[in-house]
Amino acid sequence: MKIRLAFLFALCAAFALPAPESRAQSAMNDLVQIAVLDGGMTRRGTYMTALDLTLSDGWKTYWRAPGDAGIPPAFDWGRSDNVRQVSYIWPTPHVFDQGGVQSIGYKTRLVLPIEVTPLDPTRPVKLRGTIDIGLCKDVCIPGSLSVDHALDADAKRDPAIAAALADRPYTESEAGVAAASCRLSPIDGGMRIEARIDMPSAGGNEVAVIEPGNPQIWASETETRRTGGTLLAASDLVHVESGPFALDRSAVRITVLGKRHAVDIIGCTPG
Repeated sequence: MKIRLAFLFALCAAFALPAPESRAQSAMNDLVQIAVLDGGMTRRGTYMTALDLTLSDGWKTYWRAPGDAGIPPAFDWGRSDNVRQVSYIWPTPHVFDQGGVQSIGYKTRLVLPIEVTPLDPTRPVKLRGTIDIGLCKDVCIPGSLSVDHALDADAKRDPAIAAALADRPYTESEAGVAAASCRLSPIDGGMRIEARIDMPSAGGNEVAVIEPGNPQIWASETETRRTGGTLLAASDLVHVESGPFALDRSAVRITVLGKRHAVDIIGCTPG
């Protein structure tokens, strides 16, 4: 496990752009354009909006669980006005091979729908903050993008938002998931999680991604294989501080990425 972590740190160093922070941020600004799309109010009284990231040719950015070679996105909306909660609806990502290591993300364009719950429904809402992302091609560049946008309650839903919402992974019921169980076993420095998912094939060479539900727990690239109507997925988990930890199975999230569609599975029973 220590060898694996050392390899990951070395990989990140190898992909990092050897330039001062100001040069990296300048390159970031040249390689990605950001816009905020309006989607108006929902029936629940929330605002639907989206971040629209257009990438330069050949560059990609990352999903919420970016894989061993990716840079996870981070959002800070602390300077927003009248915002209680921000929820993200991630469209189905792509699986990339990055120097022999799997990464997960988007190329060309990412439209990320966001549902914003206001503190006071009678007052205007302004979404203001920063987004830390990574862009990768031959090198990887970390940087920040700024957002300062007053949400329009009367706007018609932008077609790009509707398309991104339609591209979300299937729910368990939509995908025909009959059961999802997880068996836990100790390993040196952590634990191994082995998931057993009874579901029809999502098509092609399925890739499962296991998210522990705790940002302090790191998950290795998932080993995925299918036996008839059952998908088997296993990953090693370690705490970032290398100490003991508990795992809440109800918070575990498993995403299955297939050729025909993706499937989003929340929680797993003891198995």
